[in-house]
Amino acid sequence: MGVLDGRTAVVTGGGRGIGRAVSERLARDGALVAVHYARQEDAAQETVAAIGAAGGRAFAVRADFAAPGGAAALWAAYDAHPLATEGVDILVNNAGAATFAGLADTDEETFDRALAVNAKAPFFVTQLALPRLRDGGRIVNITGTPDIALPAILATIMAKGAVNALTVSLAAELAPRGITVNSVGPGITETELNAAWLADPAARAHAASRSVFGRIGTAEEVADVAAFLASPDSRWVTGQHLDATGGLQLSLL
Repeated sequence: MGVLDGRTAVVTGGGRGIGRAVSERLARDGALVAVHYARQEDAAQETVAAIGAAGGRAFAVRADFAAPGGAAALWAAYDAHPLATEGVDILVNNAGAATFAGLADTDEETFDRALAVNAKAPFFVTQLALPRLRDGGRIVNITGTPDIALPAILATIMAKGAVNALTVSLAAELAPRGITVNSVGPGITETELNAAWLADPAARAHAASRSVFGRIGTAEEVADVAAFLASPDSRWVTGQHLDATGGLQLSLL
């Protein structure tokens, strides 16, 4: 019996990278998982198929968070799916978009897109989830690690920092319902997003050196942290940010 048997989870950006690893882990723990995607339907359906092949249950839903009304579109797609349950137990706000631009190169359109996907979407996805979220539920925000300078993705890291702030305030607001709200900050992780960069041996060696373990993290390792926060074992943990960087900040001391 899985620790999440009988529960339903929604994972935004759940078809690739860390989101796929989270979707697969929650399904393995027994949850029915709604795998959200924006554009890459094939990847989402592959994730759903992999979950089914492993004995789990999942279905895909589409919504574009860069477009107005993206959060409402997510829940409309969820409600329309025949496998959807009336209530939701776990919401993982994982969808994000890295905008590679510093201060001088960030125009208003770039800034607005970074905030729409990385900050606005988690806010309104969560807002619209609350009538569906059962008491005792879990909200897990995949964000970024505070106190690390990343000028190359300035608007993105600013937006993710906003979700860290949201996590703390929302945890206090939802505590009377027994709902926990926490965030996870991945470090340098082996995903499709980083594949081209990490294909360079020098870049890979540098990235590995940033962790005190001397290697690059995996999406599954981040997913394990998210799975803990989604489980009954995390009932006494809320308003917290869990560093899942492999000790990146320690290596900078």
